[in-house]
Amino acid sequence: QVQLVESGGGWVQAGGSLRLSCAASGSIFRINDMGWYRQAPGKQRELVAVITSVDNTNYADSVKGRFTISRDNAKNTVYLRMNSLKPADTAVYYCNALVQTTFLSLERNYWGKGTLVTVSS
Repeated sequence: QVQLVESGGGWVQAGGSLRLSCAASGSIFRINDMGWYRQAPGKQRELVAVITSVDNTNYADSVKGRFTISRDNAKNTVYLRMNSLKPADTAVYYCNALVQTTFLSLERNYWGKGTLVTVSS
């Protein structure tokens, strides 16, 4: 089917920056919306940012002005540039994509396994 693989997570001091990447592969006819979610320990998974196939974007209020989502359709890849990181941004970040696998298929949500971002004070 479809696989999403995240990369770019790691450790950074408060105020620093990281760029996450997520590459989709497998049976892909068309990718529509793509997005990033995150989950901190003991908390529910929450939406961070989404981007449509025509590059319209939406962000959670907590990351507006600091994070930037983008995509490269030729590479089936979505990115998340994170600037001015705060300890509250510490979480596992998950990639999500709405994918149509064939012309006759309905869209389905696919998830990556996540990449850990740790921000220290």
